[in-house]
Amino acid sequence: MERSAAGALSAIEAYFDLMYDSDDSQFPEVFHELCQIHGMRDGKLMAWSASEFRKLVASRPSPASMGSPRQQEIVRVDEISPDMAAAKLRVRIGQTCFLDHLILHRIDGKWLVTSKGFHVEQVLPPGS
Repeated sequence: MERSAAGALSAIEAYFDLMYDSDDSQFPEVFHELCQIHGMRDGKLMAWSASEFRKLVASRPSPASMGSPRQQEIVRVDEISPDMAAAKLRVRIGQTCFLDHLILHRIDGKWLVTSKGFHVEQVLPPGS
């Protein structure tokens, strides 16, 4: 990966922190205000604006507060251009393991998630 996408890796680490800690103050440091979030849940397409997703993240107990294991993996990062990257990630939120696809753009020198597509890979039994 070239230097231009190094900031995208920092943004991905901030994304992992936000998903684990649910620190609302960090949301604007990770997601662009026009970001769209979408994925399938229970056979239905779910879609949220950034502000709707922010409320959802802030309203749920954080995995950190529940003592959930922190499981995250960068599967792949593709530098599309000096100002755009695509990332495929695995992240566990509570008992749910997600496969996330993020599109990140460098906007005014700062890397932000501008689109998130998610897939539920696995729901783990309670206590695991």
